Amino acid sequence: MNRRRAGVLLPVFSLLRQGESFADAARAFIDWLAAAQFSVWQVLPIGPAGTDGSPYWLRSDHATDAALADPAIDPGGVSRAEFAAWCERERDWLPDYALFVVLAAERQGAAWQDWPPSLRDRDAATLAAARRQHAAAIERVAFEQFLAARSWAALRAYANGRGVALFGDLPIYVAPDSVETWVHRGQFQLDGAGRPIALAGVPPDYFAADGQLWGNPLYDWEAMAADGYAFWRSRVRRALARFDLLRLDHFRGLAACWRVPAGAATAREGDWRPAGGAALLRALIDDARSQLGPDVQPFVAEDLGIITPDVEALRCEFALPGMRVLQFAFDGSPDNPYLPHRHTRDSVVYTGTHDNDTTLGWYRGLDAATREFVAYVLRARPDDMPGALVHAALASVADLAVVPVADLLGLGSEARINVPGTVQGNWRWQLPAGALTTALAEQCARANRVFGRALLR
Repeated sequence: MNRRRAGVLLPVFSLLRQGESFADAARAFIDWLAAAQFSVWQVLPIGPAGTDGSPYWLRSDHATDAALADPAIDPGGVSRAEFAAWCERERDWLPDYALFVVLAAERQGAAWQDWPPSLRDRDAATLAAARRQHAAAIERVAFEQFLAARSWAALRAYANGRGVALFGDLPIYVAPDSVETWVHRGQFQLDGAGRPIALAGVPPDYFAADGQLWGNPLYDWEAMAADGYAFWRSRVRRALARFDLLRLDHFRGLAACWRVPAGAATAREGDWRPAGGAALLRALIDDARSQLGPDVQPFVAEDLGIITPDVEALRCEFALPGMRVLQFAFDGSPDNPYLPHRHTRDSVVYTGTHDNDTTLGWYRGLDAATREFVAYVLRARPDDMPGALVHAALASVADLAVVPVADLLGLGSEARINVPGTVQGNWRWQLPAGALTTALAEQCARANRVFGRALLR
């Protein structure tokens, strides 16, 4: 964020094809980004997802999806000492994660809240016996994580060598059936059996008339403050070891969270409760400077949704860049902060996010009056979309412009990644083979040069 840049949003699952190497596909994408003069690749969370595939419903924040491991790495070429040294460095999360995966598999995927009480409640003798009984399976899971972590580190080095930074995403909440809730139960609002007594979500907004009931357990912010936010600091340190930039998902939830009682029919039944706020962010930024250097500020605030003055004040207090989504700009209000002429340098501009329709799909769904307003603001004809919105993002004064790959390709709603408030059909879109052509790279390179965002080596 120290100069004008441009990037592309593409989730890692969009490059995962059956029988093909993710590492090869990712390196080819990085090569295309460099040719197109993009210097940022933004991804969604890369941890192991649950059965619905959502990268915001992870079984672990610290673990890496094992499918990202490079098959070219010869397991036989890894020395025992190298693997043992890595396990020792990751001892704060790896043993619990590996045991969690093995115990869940033994129970056909049953949530940990439904395990026998001695396992559910982490009785020390029971856990010790389980570690002895499943030692071989636990080591296999740990080795899978070693290969995945080594592959990601190599991919990041390859990207950085081509002048491309990796932009990660940290979900604000964890899944109820995750190793985090099992191991760090006191950090969450859970009952005696480990089930949430309150759920995360958001009130009615642009995306959903009844709000969104996400189902994640809420944090016990008093308990977190009492131990200096150790849980959050650990997950952020791990993320910063994998990425050059990090989006703090649902930033407004760090000022106040929407608390929905367990059993509520919709998120409408919730209310706002105070969260970690300035004390948490101060700890995270201090840790980041110790980890990365005194002048490095790697965070971007996802400040979308209902943003109240306290949320904006929190972002400004720590000088965190916010987000400007162009699809939100055209409600007819002259003071809409997403309008291109109202952007500020300390922000990241997007045509849309993973939660939006593609720009072409969005434009096709607009009413006639909104289409006319879009045409007036952008001086664009209908057949100029989505290119006109992409150019508006690149022309913005915002330091970083990020374009979802589907908008570069001019794809419609068939390429949408997620529809908030729904559970079917999301997180599956695949990048079509051969779609990122040399001709498209040349077009993007010209735009990035014209708008001062070209890659610097």
